[in-house]
Amino acid sequence: MFKADLLKAKRILVTGGGTGLGKSIAKRYLELGAEVVICGRRVEVLEACARELAGITGGPVQAIACDVRDSEQVEAMMERIWQRAPLDVLVNNAAANFIARTDKLSARAIDAVLNIVLHGSFYCTVACGRRWIDARRGGTVLSVATTPSFTGMAFTAPSAAAKAGIVAMTRSLAVEWGPKGIRLNAVAPGLFPTEGAWERLYPPGSQVEPQEQNVPLRRVGEHSELANLFAYLASDESGYITGDLIVIDGGRWMQGVGGPSMRAMQDWTEEQWEAVRKR
Repeated sequence: MFKADLLKAKRILVTGGGTGLGKSIAKRYLELGAEVVICGRRVEVLEACARELAGITGGPVQAIACDVRDSEQVEAMMERIWQRAPLDVLVNNAAANFIARTDKLSARAIDAVLNIVLHGSFYCTVACGRRWIDARRGGTVLSVATTPSFTGMAFTAPSAAAKAGIVAMTRSLAVEWGPKGIRLNAVAPGLFPTEGAWERLYPPGSQVEPQEQNVPLRRVGEHSELANLFAYLASDESGYITGDLIVIDGGRWMQGVGGPSMRAMQDWTEEQWEAVRKR
């Protein structure tokens, strides 16, 4: 579907790019000719991912350790990146989420999600936007949202609230920065299984029926499908799309995401919740 050099000469930062969906997106960008920077908190994971992706694609990939919750670390990372060359695209992918009864959450637990998802995305977006505007050049920001950002979802309220903030940021800055040649869009993925996160969000006994039954297309998504959407939105071919929230979930949200999916947990015992908390 895509030209091999679709993203040639573009420099792209993927936050949380060492694992999961971020890794899949970064891989696709490299395949299409981009120069990619990945960041995250775990240096070993990032460096291993960079070696793996470079070996598969042969493309240039740089790993930078950065905790996006810390605005000073974000600024230091951007300075390091810009010393070599400006970014063309930022992908706000770094996230945190877990299931829990909201009334049992501590302030620190709430902040653990909000600081990474909302504050981290905002820090990175403003850090890039400021540099693009000062240099009078355009840029693109793509942020990973969720369907609960507009439907809500039981037992993951901090994540739903933080992602709703990302959507509001995207739409607000699409208007404010549009005259500067800067585009912002958000993508709301549905069920795209990833190692680790999947088990934390959907532990055994949490579903009343197979996950695929909550999707009209009756299957989960392939990482390549999501990565291809991000490739299109990062390319100049999508140059007239901005301020949008694009859902890629097989129609799941229209069938009631967060309803049947989380219904079993509404009747969990204290013992079941404690087992999940420990895990």
